[in-house]
Formats: sequence, C-alpha cells, structure tokens
Amino acid sequence: MSEDLRFQKLIRIGLALYAIIFALIALDILGDYSDGIDWGHIAIELTVLIIAVIGLTLLGRAYYQNTQLTLYHLQTDLAVAKQDAERWRNESRDLIQGLGVEIQKQFSRWGLTQAEGEVGLLILKGFSHQEIADIRGVSERTVREQARVLYRKAGLAGRSELSAFFLEDLLLPTS
Repeated sequence: MSEDLRFQKLIRIGLALYAIIFALIALDILGDYSDGIDWGHIAIELTVLIIAVIGLTLLGRAYYQNTQLTLYHLQTDLAVAKQDAERWRNESRDLIQGLGVEIQKQFSRWGLTQAEGEVGLLILKGFSHQEIADIRGVSERTVREQARVLYRKAGLAGRSELSAFFLEDLLLPTS
C-alpha cells in the first residue's frame, strides 16, 4: 500500500474516532443538562466537544488536501504515461504498421476467416472474450468458438501462445 493510501486510511480512522467522540460527548452533555448537572461540568464537556470539532475539522481538511494531492499526482502520472505512449507510437509507427501487415499475412497463411482474424487481433490487444463479443456485437459463445478455431488452425494452445508467436522474435534475447 502506498504512503498516500496509508495516510488516507489513518485519517479516515481518525475522522471516525473524532465523530464518535463528538457524538458521545454531545449525548453526555444533553443527559447532564436534562439531569440538572451544574454548568461548570457542562462547560468542561463543551470545551472537550469544541476540541473534538476542531480535531474533526483539521483531520477533514488534511484528508481533503491529501486526496486532492493524490488525485493531482495520479493525473500527472497518467498524462506522462499518455505522452510516453504517444511518443512511442509516433516513433514506432512504421514498425507497428509493418507488424500489423505481417500479422494479417500470417492469419491468411493459417486460413483464418475475416471474423476469426478480427477475434485474433482483439485477443492480441488483450481483450477478454466478453469484451470482444461486445465490440463485435456477437455472443461470447461465438467469440469463444472463433478463438478455438483460430488456435486449432494455427496449431497453438491458446491466447498466450498466440501472443508469443508474434512477440517472441521482437523481444531482445536473454543472455
């Protein structure tokens, strides 16, 4: 768990405790008032209640600020990741296009239908069978059957071997 998430969890616990303290003191003050307890005692409890409200407010502000800061960092990290991905796509555009052409050629060599090829591409992109079904407007059962036929025609055991077939030679060899 990151430090920000731990800090937020501690603040939430603190907020809950302060809220419980506030509620218990408020109930005690109401009970003391209705029982006719002297004002000195009630004043002390009101002071504790005010301190609890101040603590609750300070913790609430810290939680809000930390949440905003975490959100800002996540948005910044996401923007950087998007820029990196876009730069990589731009720098690798010709290679990616060539890979796409070669994948289509291999699909043709395997004798895949257009539908099986579409399913294959979406599998390579990492989509689940249900997501592919939703994208293509067919049932998940149809996608599973098309994937099964694709694997059989290609002589592959499944999704991992399909990905490995195209990616294995692209990766640097291990020493």
